[in-house]
Amino acid sequence: DVSSPKHGKVDPFNMPHVGGNMWAGGTGGRDTAGLGGKGGPYRLDAGHRVYQVSQAEKDAVPEEVKRAAREMGEKAFKRRLKEIQMSEYDASTYERFSGAVRRQVQSLRIILDNLQ
Repeated sequence: DVSSPKHGKVDPFNMPHVGGNMWAGGTGGRDTAGLGGKGGPYRLDAGHRVYQVSQAEKDAVPEEVKRAAREMGEKAFKRRLKEIQMSEYDASTYERFSGAVRRQVQSLRIILDNLQ
């Protein structure tokens, strides 16, 4: 069961964590920031293979937990914008321009990685 969203502990060795309710950047877990899980406040990619919980499990998360996770994610987003000295307007403008060339940038990254 999900209880309340949190960032989670940071693994100093960046080991992959699947499931559970403890590690930031894990996959397929609950309540913590990561990928493929349920009830976490925001997505956090630690670079590991992603294990996805079912959509039925995600849909079963209580509304108050979803609300708390959204609020926590929004606070983290605003904190990060402040750290990088960016306004919400700047962020939306950046996203608009970045989104327009996202596929091309990804293709270029693949080409450059292969050249290396």
